[in-house]
Amino acid sequence: MSVTLPSSVDAWREVRARRSFQGSLPVSVFTRLGEVVVPPAGVASPEGEVTYELDFGRDEFNIAYVAVRAKALLTVICQRSLEPFVLPVEIDTRLGLIVEEAEEAALPPGYEALLVEQDGKLDLVATIEDELLLALPLVPVNPDYELPDDIVGADEEEEASPDPSENPFAALRGLIK
Repeated sequence: MSVTLPSSVDAWREVRARRSFQGSLPVSVFTRLGEVVVPPAGVASPEGEVTYELDFGRDEFNIAYVAVRAKALLTVICQRSLEPFVLPVEIDTRLGLIVEEAEEAALPPGYEALLVEQDGKLDLVATIEDELLLALPLVPVNPDYELPDDIVGADEEEEASPDPSENPFAALRGLIK
């Protein structure tokens, strides 16, 4: 098991060695993720850490894979309140390593495909970042935010409910006579 994360590895060699990597990286290392998350006021780059575990291997069907697990607390903008909030993101996925897109159909259920170059070169930081970006909601909404009453309207209890015994067509019946 390694604590340091190399910039790129030979995926096929790591699979043969059943290599594992674990550790943490600052959110600022992930450039594309940095465009989505919000840095705190007065700070140039996003704060926080991403803890990760990567495990290479082969399963019982001889499928080469990398298991990616990561956790992070990311600050994003709530699309309801337009205020920043901390969103916990956790991923646990198994990526089947393929060389050609046609191989994707042969992956068993529960696997996502990860297209690897023929030479096996794999950027581990980009792999973690891709999975984190996929785990983010398209429209982040703070679950603790409640809309103001003037937007939502009165509660159902406050609204006057019509008397069920009163017939709404009773006035029309009087006009017919």
